[in-house]
Amino acid sequence: MAPGFCCYVALFLYCCAYINILMQFTLVANDTQSKARAGVVQTDHGTIETPIFMPVGTAGTVKAVHQRELKDDIKAEIILGNTYHLYLRPGLDVLERAGGLHKFNGWNGPILTDSGGYQVFSLAGTRKIKEEGVKFKSHIDGSTLNFTPENVMDTQRTIGADIIMAFDECTPYPCDYTYAKNSMDRTHRWLQRCVDRFDSTEPKYGYNQTLFPIVQGSTYKDLRVKSAETIATFGREGNAIGGLSVGEPAEMMYEMTELVCDILPADKPRYLMGVGTPANILENIALGVDMFDCVLPTRNARNGMLFTTQGIVNIRNKKWADDFSPIDAELGGYVSTFYSKAYLRHLVHSTEMLGAQISSVHNLTFYLWLVKQAREQILKGTFRDWKDLMVKKLMTRL
Repeated sequence: MAPGFCCYVALFLYCCAYINILMQFTLVANDTQSKARAGVVQTDHGTIETPIFMPVGTAGTVKAVHQRELKDDIKAEIILGNTYHLYLRPGLDVLERAGGLHKFNGWNGPILTDSGGYQVFSLAGTRKIKEEGVKFKSHIDGSTLNFTPENVMDTQRTIGADIIMAFDECTPYPCDYTYAKNSMDRTHRWLQRCVDRFDSTEPKYGYNQTLFPIVQGSTYKDLRVKSAETIATFGREGNAIGGLSVGEPAEMMYEMTELVCDILPADKPRYLMGVGTPANILENIALGVDMFDCVLPTRNARNGMLFTTQGIVNIRNKKWADDFSPIDAELGGYVSTFYSKAYLRHLVHSTEMLGAQISSVHNLTFYLWLVKQAREQILKGTFRDWKDLMVKKLMTRL
């Protein structure tokens, strides 16, 4: 082979290694007895195997957890940041000078950012919604913030997320039909503005970013159908389902999720926002959801609630005071097998920071273990029977 040709081949391979790719989703397997599926999402910051749970790092950190623990112990593949909170602190100037959130916080895997649409719901007492956008009062100093579909796209570009969420309104539950319809229609109009802005701008840090639209419609079947059909027409690389897990009964959540998943394209990942308990996650995987996030594992950890392979543990209870067995021997991982329940209970009752750290790492390790087990069962074609047994076990209070 001519030396010159070898040089060209080497140069080609070198260049390919640095060519950014649009996010890609490959469907690997479907469960034969449910709508569960296993897939692979490829981003410029790495590969994500679905179904996946994404730890929530609202302000650029997963509370009480080091990045090393996220990668090595928890085995996280993607984490979240929140546009509203990061916009306030540390601010866009700091993030841009740092080179984006990845370089700022030291996480080199994929990052997804929420658009601030959830804050439209959670900060209802301090915001005003208009066609142009949403006006917030900062929860920090009371200053006025204006979020529009356009500047939310710009903000997420600057934060540097791999997956960017469209700006929407997360409606409350219960919610009357007229409000839900008007909100959904406005969310669709905002989506068009998000797409126009996103497609007319470029990433700032040399890697590709992807925009996910969000299905809304509260708990009304016709609105959910219309929203899912509308979202699908945009043909983006992935789609999200919002406005659930906001107080509605679990069975209603499942009904809406199944309805929407049956409409959203099968060749794109489906992300159910803000869900939820281990049982919620398994039931929604069975309905065709690929991606999840929730603050529950870390928030509950800080309050002494542990999710384990055998059920739910309230580590504050006296029954654990002299239980010197590991937190969860079956789960594996350094934290869950090294520390005893008695020691963790002591830390929690003493309000030692290490108690929150151990509990948070354990719960996130459990969540990532759970979705990986689900994936293995899907690949083997045994997911549904395994899921039915696991749901009963995981809802048991020990």
